[in-house]
Amino acid sequence: MRLGVLDIGSNTVHLLVVDAHRGARPIPAFSHKEELRLTEHLDERNRLSGEGVERLGAFVAEAVRLAEDKGVEDLVAFATSAVREAANGDQVLAEIDARCGVHIEVLSGRDEARLTFLAVRRWFGWSSGRLLAFDIGGGSLEIACGVDEEPDVAVSLPLGAGRLTRDRLRADPPGADEVRALRRHVRAEIARTVGDVVRFGEPNRAVATSKTFKQLARIAGAAPSSEGVYVSRSLSRQDMADWAVKLTTMGSAERAELSGVSEGRAMQLAAGAIVADAVMDLFEVERLEVCPWALREGVILRRLDLLPGGRLDTTE
Repeated sequence: MRLGVLDIGSNTVHLLVVDAHRGARPIPAFSHKEELRLTEHLDERNRLSGEGVERLGAFVAEAVRLAEDKGVEDLVAFATSAVREAANGDQVLAEIDARCGVHIEVLSGRDEARLTFLAVRRWFGWSSGRLLAFDIGGGSLEIACGVDEEPDVAVSLPLGAGRLTRDRLRADPPGADEVRALRRHVRAEIARTVGDVVRFGEPNRAVATSKTFKQLARIAGAAPSSEGVYVSRSLSRQDMADWAVKLTTMGSAERAELSGVSEGRAMQLAAGAIVADAVMDLFEVERLEVCPWALREGVILRRLDLLPGGRLDTTE
């Protein structure tokens, strides 16, 4: 079947069309995305601004049209941190549903972690043993660990790179006091979760997903995306520690000149590096393997598992 997934993330909104059936690897057929950075459209009352709502609605309308043009049989739409936490999020989604005729499921942070973990498990397989997975999004950090397709523990923290940049790194490049305060905040938040995660056992493999980790691995020397998804990519603890310092001394324009860093993500990469450095240090991970699959693929796989069925099921 031809399946469409509309991912309304805190940084990027993305329509991915795949050819897939249960038990097979989804094959990408079409991709359309835009960096809306919805976290930057939240006002002082934590409401999505009129401009943000208009741009989101326009993208969804275009995505629905494109999905129809590409022969999509089933369109699954979901939203994550920025919409989930916006004070007017439900109202915005109701307006978009009325305008575009598409129901958008709001995933909880824990469901984000669970579905991302499912994608990681399917990619690396059962032989990987206990997996520990990290994903840094625009609005939140997801952590999950387990030996099955359902993780033993799944945690979501408000430590997304976009959120932290907006709220805590106002200078470009950030000042030393800002960096120190952010580092202290991030490590305190993550440290509270370490005991709950590691009590289930030491991981056999530590994995990172998301654009932030992919860019950090690339600037640390990993292969470019042009070499394909099957090339092994990883990020060492020492390289991450070094780059976490370097990136905070650079302005966004200088970061954008680094290999693999997009201009739209350059501003928030320093905050992302601080989070990545913290998880590797606090969880004592010497090397993270980068997984090409993440939340979108987890949603696709879960949808295929439920065929024939109704809407995306995120319940346990």
